[in-house]
Amino acid sequence: MIIAEPAYFIKSFIVDLNNAIKDLKASAGILLSQITWLGFCLMGILLVNSVCWAKFERASLGGYSLARLSWMFRKAKIAWSLLFIASVKRVLKQHGITEGTLVIDETDYRRAKRTKRIYKTHKQKDKKTGGYVNGQTIVFLLLVTNAITIPVGFAFYMPDPVFRSWKKNDDKLKKQGIAKKDRPVEPERNPDYPTKVQIALNLLQEFHVHHNDIRVQAVLADALYGEGHFMNQASKIFGGVQVISQLSNNQNILDRGQKKSVDHYFNSTNKGVNQIICIRGGEKIIATVSSARLKVDAHGVKRPLWT
Repeated sequence: MIIAEPAYFIKSFIVDLNNAIKDLKASAGILLSQITWLGFCLMGILLVNSVCWAKFERASLGGYSLARLSWMFRKAKIAWSLLFIASVKRVLKQHGITEGTLVIDETDYRRAKRTKRIYKTHKQKDKKTGGYVNGQTIVFLLLVTNAITIPVGFAFYMPDPVFRSWKKNDDKLKKQGIAKKDRPVEPERNPDYPTKVQIALNLLQEFHVHHNDIRVQAVLADALYGEGHFMNQASKIFGGVQVISQLSNNQNILDRGQKKSVDHYFNSTNKGVNQIICIRGGEKIIATVSSARLKVDAHGVKRPLWT
C-alpha cells in the first residue's frame, strides 16, 4: 500500500494536537516540517500496523528514506512529554470522557542479546523458557471508562544493580542459615533507580496534575502494589478514592482480635454466597462472593476485603 499524504482526520488531529500543546506551553508548538513528518508517521502506522522506518520507506516508494525518518525522530526538538499529554487530552475530549478508573500494570518486552543501545534493558526471567533474556520493563497507566480504555501514562523500570546484587547475596546467605545481624546491611536506594511502586505513584501524580478535570472513581493494581504505602498514597492523590489491589493468601488480618491468614478467614470463617454479577459487556455470571472490613496487620489499618 502506498502512503501518499495523511488522511483528513489525521491532519485534523495534528492541528488540534498543536493547539493543545500551545495551550500547555506557548513556545512548544510543532514546526511545519515536524507536522509533515508526524502526519506521515501516523499514516504509516495506520497502514502497515507497525512502527518501523523500513516499512514506512517501502510504503512511500522511496519518497521518505529510513535514515531521514529515523533522524527526525532522534534529533528533532519535539516536546515529546507535552505531545503525549496533549494527545491524551484530545482523545478524552473527543469521546466526552469526564470520569473513569485508573489501572496500574507492567509488562516485559524481550530484546536482542546485545542491548547496549536500547534504553533501560536488563536481565529478565523468561516465562516461556525458564531461562533469562535481555529486555525492557514498562510500567503503564490505563484509564478505563464506559466508552474506551486508553493508555494515559508510562515509564521504563530498571532494577538498581547494587540493590539487586545485595538481594541475591542476602538470599544466598539466608539459605545457609546465617543470621541477619551477620549479613551485609541493605544498601540505600538509589533515586536514579525508582521501584515500580514509586514509578506508579509518579504516574498517578502526573495524571492528577495534567488531567484534573477527569474524576477518578478508583485505582486498580495487582498484588505487587498491595502494600500499605502505595494504597494510602494513591488514595490521597485523588482525594481519598478507593484503591483496589490484592493480598497474598498467607497475609495476616485481625478478626475480632484474632490473627488469621486471609486464606483461613475466607475458607472457614466467611465462605461467601452465590450472586449474579454483570461483567463488562453485559454478560451475567454466577460468582461466590464474600466480603468484610478487617484490619490488615502489615498495613496497620482496616480495609474492605472481598474474594
